Amino acid sequence: MAFGKVKEGINIAASNPLITGSAAVGLGFLLLKRPRRLLYYKTLRFFQSEESMISKADTRVKELRQSIDRLKAESEKLERSASVAEAELIRGRTKLRQAGKQIRSVIQSAYKIERQAAGLKDTLGELPSREASQFRSQVSNLASQAKRERNVLAKEVSKISNHGIAV
Repeated sequence: MAFGKVKEGINIAASNPLITGSAAVGLGFLLLKRPRRLLYYKTLRFFQSEESMISKADTRVKELRQSIDRLKAESEKLERSASVAEAELIRGRTKLRQAGKQIRSVIQSAYKIERQAAGLKDTLGELPSREASQFRSQVSNLASQAKRERNVLAKEVSKISNHGIAV
């Protein structure tokens, strides 16, 4: 039954191509978004006066000018901010480089302290007294503390190097 109705509708559409074409175009204008919008605005423009269209266009141009002015002001502000940030970045890199060099010198001092502690331990090892053994343990503790500090500082230097700053 439904198939028969569809077949009958196709026969009527085939026998009246002008009506069918007009209906298809009309449905296309109403169902598709862009043609429907085009039809709506063209119809609105048809009923508006030229003066009102010019005044609307003028207000839109003014709004666009204001938007562009705001955009320019915002871009200038962002450019200034970027230049300040770039200067801070350069200063920060310089400070990091200097801090890295200072850390390197402290690491060298830690190496010297470790070598001196090892020499002192050797010297204290030759002394047989109980006080010498107490000094040896203190020197060993100081040497291990210097080594821990050296390792911590070495990690800081590697962090600085990982940021791409030569130390």
